[in-house]
Amino acid sequence: MTQQVDTRAGQEGAVERELQPVRRIRVAGVFLLAAVAIVLLAAVHLTQGTSSVGGGDLLRLVFGQGTDNAANVLVASRLPRLLAGVLVGIALGVAGAGLQSLARNPLASPDTLGVNAGAYLAVVIVAAFGVSLPALPAGGVAFVGGLAAAGLVLVLSAGGSTGPTRLILAGSAVAMALAGVTTLLLLLYREETVGTFAWGAGTLVQTDLHAVTQMAPIVALGIVAAFLLAAKLDILALGDDTASVLGVNVRRIRILTTLVTVMLSAAAVTVAGPVGFVGLVAPVLVRLIAPLVPGLLRHRVLLPLSGLAGVLVVLASDVVLRAAFGGQAGVEIPTGIMTMVVGAIVLIWLARRHRDSGPSRSPGGTSSGLGSRRTFWIVTAALVVLLVAAGVGAMLTGDALLRTGDLANWINGASGRAITYVLDQRFPRVVSALLCGAALAIAGTTVQAVCRNPLAEPGILGITGGAGVGAIATLILLPSASIWLLSGVAAIAAVVTFGLVYLISWRGGLSSDRLVLIGVGVSSVATAIITLLIVATDPWNLSLAMTWLSGSTYGRTLPQVLPVAIALIVLTPVVVRARRELDLLALDDDVPRILGVRLERTRLLMLLAAALLTAAAVSAIGVVGFVGLVAPHAARALVGGKHARILPVAALLGAILVSVADSLGRTVLAPAQIPAGLLTALIGAPYFVYLLWRTRVPTR
Repeated sequence: MTQQVDTRAGQEGAVERELQPVRRIRVAGVFLLAAVAIVLLAAVHLTQGTSSVGGGDLLRLVFGQGTDNAANVLVASRLPRLLAGVLVGIALGVAGAGLQSLARNPLASPDTLGVNAGAYLAVVIVAAFGVSLPALPAGGVAFVGGLAAAGLVLVLSAGGSTGPTRLILAGSAVAMALAGVTTLLLLLYREETVGTFAWGAGTLVQTDLHAVTQMAPIVALGIVAAFLLAAKLDILALGDDTASVLGVNVRRIRILTTLVTVMLSAAAVTVAGPVGFVGLVAPVLVRLIAPLVPGLLRHRVLLPLSGLAGVLVVLASDVVLRAAFGGQAGVEIPTGIMTMVVGAIVLIWLARRHRDSGPSRSPGGTSSGLGSRRTFWIVTAALVVLLVAAGVGAMLTGDALLRTGDLANWINGASGRAITYVLDQRFPRVVSALLCGAALAIAGTTVQAVCRNPLAEPGILGITGGAGVGAIATLILLPSASIWLLSGVAAIAAVVTFGLVYLISWRGGLSSDRLVLIGVGVSSVATAIITLLIVATDPWNLSLAMTWLSGSTYGRTLPQVLPVAIALIVLTPVVVRARRELDLLALDDDVPRILGVRLERTRLLMLLAAALLTAAAVSAIGVVGFVGLVAPHAARALVGGKHARILPVAALLGAILVSVADSLGRTVLAPAQIPAGLLTALIGAPYFVYLLWRTRVPTR
């Protein structure tokens, strides 16, 4: 009750700040400072590039004494890049401010609402069919994709009014599902979609001014439309009921604002791809200085100033990128990587400040009560049969279909050379899928119990991303590194990442909502670092990048699977031994304390075990998401809420899920292969969306 009162008081205070009268002189001073900063950044931006043309050459060009070479470089390369940055920054800045006002949530943005992912997928779908669209029609396609994604996320999160955790989780789930489909298309249609991997991270590289000039009128139209909605958005900040009493058609304003912000985001995606988190950071920068300048949060001021802040973020990120890594890196490394890092840091900062009402902790639909012992044994026996069937099926299917007799002969050492070769190659893959699925399921079950959040899993908490950073860095620096070194570095990186998330989340105690939000931010940073490592060191090896990031058993050997087996043998008994503590932790903080459970010690030990299990799985087959989310929920639905029963059932389900996904990935489009992680994401993400839908909290 106290938290609800505080939250309500905080919201009322925010509304009062937004409706302060505008101090024209101070506001004009802020706009002037922003314009000066943009001009200075633009001047520095123009001096950077791969050619030897420097500031002096450009200055002489201004006074009519420049060379043709300097003029050509300026017009053909640097000016298009600068103008693209300006256009993208202002579009995403205004869009972010509009979405945050629409959702009344400072964590809303084109990224967290899945708009960029939806727009990117739509563009890739068109490219995959070999259709090359001009900029304007491509913008229309991106608009449709972004609008569909934003609509889905807003419905799942009740317009963002039910709290930041649900909004972020819904946006993350939708974005991950769309990203899975996008990666699948990139793998299947490599020739048709060549060049879209780096573009997918947001790059300002432009070969001419065509896209900028095509999209500039769209962005201008969007800004004018947003400005026309500004007065209504001010009233909407008072609340839906008050706005209705004052004559505002709330539904119409929400629809119009969504259309305008998605149009702006789609235009930015069309020019430069999904440049991450600019729409989140830009309005936050404005809000930071709002206490010093009354009236800054009035929407007729907030919207254009957020656009200028967006330009500052994009240009500053691009300048820092090329200053740190050189002019050539500015071509190969997407600017969106830098903005993603900055945005994720802001997301973490906001998560530490924000209070949450915790609707996502509602366990509705996640438990079916206490199943009987008889049910548990029947389910376990059935799953063991399915596990054996999945393993046998995985050995028999692939680019060459075999028979059970072939498998029997191989086991007895009596198969022919060709059959022996095929099964020798498949066996490590099948074992790795089964073991990694079980490890991820146990880790997910542990994380959900400790965090008391049915929507948490190692991937969302950043543990998977941290392990991926360690593994991919090892592969790049030491391509011939042993599996033990690879697993060790991945494990250390996972533990360090988990420790970072845990420490940042600690603020007079551990809030599960804060832990999830900060985990999402750290996971975004990890994704940006992985993309940076791959693009900066081997930009042409996109298959390695996408295969690793998608999770695949391709080319696995038994020694590579050994660390996962050891992790399961050592850590599973530790988790199982703490099954009673997990039951108590899943209730609340008071009950375990009363019953003598050393709360923080148990919580830390269990999360550490989950991190190590995840790291072992990631080092073996790459990043496989959603297994740790889906398997515990399905287990809980089958056998009830006791962890003595959930853990073995979840482990069996996880093993079956990854094994079936791997078999399908090797068989459906043979000889082409779909990474298992993509299929688990395509299966898990809709299930995650279903969970959010079932646990939604009505706003009225």
